[in-house]
Order: sequence, then structure tokens, then C-alpha cells
Amino acid sequence: MTQLSSNYTPRRGRVFPEHQLSAAEKAQHKAEDEVFYQRCRVIFNRIQPELIKDHYDWFIVIEPESGDYVIAPDEAVARQKAREQFGDTMRLMMRINEMGTCGKI
Repeated sequence: MTQLSSNYTPRRGRVFPEHQLSAAEKAQHKAEDEVFYQRCRVIFNRIQPELIKDHYDWFIVIEPESGDYVIAPDEAVARQKAREQFGDTMRLMMRINEMGTCGKI
């Protein structure tokens, strides 16, 4: 049987410490995400009243550059339709209800 050496010390910390973001970069990413969300939210607020009547609790995927959106009753179907229509562009998934949320907290 092999004996373990007693001088082994486990590594602690990040796997790639040289790839850490600075506080300014983290703040910039957060600000960009908020701007993106607000652009999508404007589109959602405009179309939500007409869609909520017939498509309550369906999923909606919004692409803010063009203002286009995809709706589907199932999350996986909505993701697939959005991938086919928008490609790899950044988009936001919401649910067609009063708040636009997809789950519970």
C-alpha cells in the first residue's frame, strides 16, 4: 500500500489567479448588463399587455437590437426558436406575466 506524504498542502484560491477582473471592470460589466436589461424591459412593457391575454405564463425571448421577440409555451422551445432566429446574439428570456419573472425566489 502506498503511503501519502505528510508535506502535501492543498492549493487554495482561484484556478487562474492571473485572470481576475478589477473592481472597475466588474462595475463596468454590471452597468452594461443593467443597460441591456433596461432596453429589453422597455420592449417587454410595450408588448406585455397584448400578449398576457392569450399567452399567460408563456416564455418570451427578446433581442433588443432589432426589437424582435419569440414566444413559446415551453422554455426549451423558446430557447431553440430564439437560437434559430437570432443566432448567437445576446438576448433576454422573460415570462409573460405581471412581473416578467421566470421563477420564484
